Amino acid sequence: MYLNCHTYYSLRYGTFSEIELLELAKENNIKSIALTDINNTSACMNFIQQAKKYHIKPVIGVDFRNGNSQQFVAIAKSNVGFQNINQYLSVFLESKTDIPDTPSYLEDVFIIYPFEKVLQLNMISFKENEFIGVSIAEINKLRFSYLKKFEDRIVIQQQVTIRNKKDFNAHRLLRAIDNNTLLSKLPATEQCLITDVIHERKELLAFYKEFPKSIANTEKVLQGCNTFFDFHEDRKNQNLKKYCNTFEKDCSMLLHLCKNNLHKRYKNPTQKVHDRLEKELKVIIDLKFVSFFLINYDIVSYAKSKGYFHVGRGSGANSIVAYIIGITDVDPVELDLYFERFINPFRASPPDFDIDFSWKDREDVTNYIFKRFKNTALLATYNTFKYKAVIRELGKVFGLPKEEIDKLSKSIATEQLDDIAKLVLKYGKLIEGFPNYISVHSAGILILEKPIHYYSATSLPPKGFPTVQFDMNIADDVGVFKFDILGQRGLAKIKEALEIIKENNPDDPPIDITDVESFKKDKKINDLLKLGGAIGAYYVESPAMRGLMQKLQTQDYLGLVAASSIIRPGVSGSGMKDEFIKRHRFLEKRKEANPILLEIMPETYGVMVYQEDVMKVASKFADLTLGEADVLRRGMSGKYRSLKEFKAVEDKFITNCRKKGHKDALIFEVWNQIKSFAGYAFAKGHSASYAVESYQSMFLKCYYPIEFMVAVLNNGGGFYSTEHYIHEAKMQGAIIELPCINRSNHPNIVIDKTIYLGFGYLKSVEHLTIQRLLTERQLYGDFTSLENFIDRVVISIEQLTILIRIDAFRFTNKTKKQLLWQAIFKLKATKQKTKQELLFKTEQVKYELPKLESHWLEKVYDEMELLGFTVHDYFKLVTEPFLPSIKAKQMIDFTNQNVLIYGLLVTTRFNKTSQNKLIRLSTFIDQDGHYFDAVHFTNVVHQYPVNGMGIYGCYGKITNRYGFCSMNVIQSKKMSVAVDPRN
Repeated sequence: MYLNCHTYYSLRYGTFSEIELLELAKENNIKSIALTDINNTSACMNFIQQAKKYHIKPVIGVDFRNGNSQQFVAIAKSNVGFQNINQYLSVFLESKTDIPDTPSYLEDVFIIYPFEKVLQLNMISFKENEFIGVSIAEINKLRFSYLKKFEDRIVIQQQVTIRNKKDFNAHRLLRAIDNNTLLSKLPATEQCLITDVIHERKELLAFYKEFPKSIANTEKVLQGCNTFFDFHEDRKNQNLKKYCNTFEKDCSMLLHLCKNNLHKRYKNPTQKVHDRLEKELKVIIDLKFVSFFLINYDIVSYAKSKGYFHVGRGSGANSIVAYIIGITDVDPVELDLYFERFINPFRASPPDFDIDFSWKDREDVTNYIFKRFKNTALLATYNTFKYKAVIRELGKVFGLPKEEIDKLSKSIATEQLDDIAKLVLKYGKLIEGFPNYISVHSAGILILEKPIHYYSATSLPPKGFPTVQFDMNIADDVGVFKFDILGQRGLAKIKEALEIIKENNPDDPPIDITDVESFKKDKKINDLLKLGGAIGAYYVESPAMRGLMQKLQTQDYLGLVAASSIIRPGVSGSGMKDEFIKRHRFLEKRKEANPILLEIMPETYGVMVYQEDVMKVASKFADLTLGEADVLRRGMSGKYRSLKEFKAVEDKFITNCRKKGHKDALIFEVWNQIKSFAGYAFAKGHSASYAVESYQSMFLKCYYPIEFMVAVLNNGGGFYSTEHYIHEAKMQGAIIELPCINRSNHPNIVIDKTIYLGFGYLKSVEHLTIQRLLTERQLYGDFTSLENFIDRVVISIEQLTILIRIDAFRFTNKTKKQLLWQAIFKLKATKQKTKQELLFKTEQVKYELPKLESHWLEKVYDEMELLGFTVHDYFKLVTEPFLPSIKAKQMIDFTNQNVLIYGLLVTTRFNKTSQNKLIRLSTFIDQDGHYFDAVHFTNVVHQYPVNGMGIYGCYGKITNRYGFCSMNVIQSKKMSVAVDPRN
């Protein structure tokens, strides 16, 4: 009997979830209820899905509003009606225009106008699908209104937004946040009524006993609504079903592609290859996933035609079909990739293909997808209210001073709170987790058989592509499976490095960066991995990853594939990372593996490393079916279909193991390993895809290190700071030059072994100034002097000063102070920009400047201010004496001894122990430029803080784990450095 109910997807308005709405309906004996969120359809499909569990008939629609002014409520009679509502709403969401007072005719849709709106518009006629909504609070007005005579058009419109006074308070706070106003100044017109609550069915009908027709009309509306979506195991694939005109043509095309490309991947395909290909094709065709492969093939083919690099990963990387037709570059036969992880007859959803492109190319690929395929949209994600953000928002709403808000958000002195502060914390916990706004999923694109609006309204975020209002979980439940198109910087680094190499070595033969097979066998590249020399290489450059590769002595492709997965928190957190390292390094340790698990996973020495290992163990150790194993696989990926279903599989796992005679200690050890994978494990093919890209990067790092480091710098770096990549370039033999008027461009460039830093690092220099400078130089040649530059380039004294201070005019052999005075004289000390070029140059008056003293430290501090870093040696800035110490390379000789090492901070982060206590992990470089890692454990982490960039004296005990040394810090101290002499 309720036609106008809100959830918290009525953003910054509603106060409970769609599940709580259903619970509320059941408690109040309501058999049918309509969800009508404000300008939003996010919850609609989940509402329909969950309603079955409560034996409630779900009705869906939209409450159309301009701000808080309700225009009308639209309720869908059918899926067609829901599509029409979504399409109509999307017009206003995408154009960001106001919704009119009355809508155009919407087929299969009921329109309900609020009582006050009808009076305001003085409406006297209504279409067959239009009604007048009257709330309990408006019944008395209806008695004396001309609208009383339209008894066939009157329905019950008792809005449901809150449950109680507590919800009403939360609602008011949300409205104050939305309106960016103090709670005390929130207008009543921006709030719901305190009476906007649900009533028990009999109680509700009693209010309207004077208007029995309104009750009948309401029941008629609810009975006339039937929307349906397939969910759970019965759900059907809603993606584009046919790439060509027919399924038969799709099958023929896929078979043709495999036949034509087989010999490109396998020069002499074995019977094993043929059998695997035949098996995969049969399952792909039987499960009707053919179009899914062809669409991904189409996307990748377009990228290749444009010269874009890509990496195909995800569970689809386990597929020989994907490998043969070029979606991925991972050979599943070479790696013995588990076919059932990628697809099995029990899997309703198609395999995941995460396709990475350069961050520079991704937008064009996305644009192509939207042009190429008809029913296309981006997937949404919900940004929720986080606790600290809620406290800050509510603090402002209550008018608390900033200092108090800061304390509250950091949970400081919460035992001494006044009443207002206690309210902030109380309602902060209530609102925490509510949806705040809808954003765009980082990668998901939907390509559907039916129109997008069949499922959802769409908006136009800054990306400029239509975006639905539901997230990936709802999409998956209803059979809408996303295509993941991602942007990453690693591929851009590879592409730009190749371009720089070609430009600087035009006569050399082109590099075949796809020749990964030869890279895998290259001893120099593998030695770089083993020695931790992967700085700049995508995915393998972090301190943890480089340390792991040194511990494993990683020197081949399979070792890198394993390392890529072992580093993940699931394996690492369960203690199996250390176990794997032991068994990998020491043959005798492999005997400690359980023989059953060793037989199942010989390659990883009986240790579960990949997602497919879990499926193998579930199948072979616990006799679970492939379908049940897939439930485990989904569960550990954080994609629970239902916790109940997952628990049922857990129980069966334990029961089956006991039946097979496994001891409880072993059963629960194995089960705990499986659970530790939750949300973190990689499919082996996924790790292998990363490893292919890492080998491409490592080839460039090994043979063209300076060009590669320039490409790294020009594409935003990676794990480390710009300053550190510049240090790494120096270690590779590069000479670093500051920006130069006659040599530098906007990005960094390399000439021979010299890297000229780009003007882009000068944040205070306007882009237009750089553009003018570069255009003038390109058209008319190098600048010959400061005067020549000023005559040719329109520039202000402020912008020119920055270029002088960064020493961009050093070719003149004049000091910066001389150049600054010269610039002031030339521009006549005015702040006017130089005018357009003069036909006749006026000769500048000659003058003699007195000798102007300068200090080398002035350069250092100018660089720090203007670039954010210095190219000078930090160790030379230290003013304290260095005590006797060792270097990073000597650490192994001082194992288990306490020593002092001086280091420049590279990166630092906090981590938590299993007891939830803080530790700090830091990486430094010593005076020779070599790395060392240091750990501040719980006992010293607060006593000796690491306060930003600088030189630290680290005193501690050297530990040696599998040949990789680090320091457990006992004391640390930041060294004093020389100050700017101008201060």
